[in-house]
Amino acid sequence: MKPEEYDGLILPGGRAPEYIRLNEHVPRIVGHFFEANKPIGAICHAALVFARLKGHLKGRKLTAYTACRPDVESLGASYVTEPLHVDGNLVSAHAWPDLPGFMREFLRRLDDLTRNQ
Repeated sequence: MKPEEYDGLILPGGRAPEYIRLNEHVPRIVGHFFEANKPIGAICHAALVFARLKGHLKGRKLTAYTACRPDVESLGASYVTEPLHVDGNLVSAHAWPDLPGFMREFLRRLDDLTRNQ
């Protein structure tokens, strides 16, 4: 996969992040979206994928499923208890009931990016 060919990244929740983070290319792919300031959406357990990254979340704020709070904080990020949070290009949500707001905010950032290209 060539992340430079994509405008945004959504990391799903549920059990998928446990397996996604095992892929050796995850740091390069996800890191690209942080470095290029492209929209990143992370919902529910998606924060587990961020455990593979070095430094990209330090000082950032995000929300995630409650059980992921220690994972978020171990990355140097602040855990937000609100169900939806936006920190620059990073849109995060607590769980599936937050999908409408999550997608609205992610698509806003994607629209902003494509308008400025």
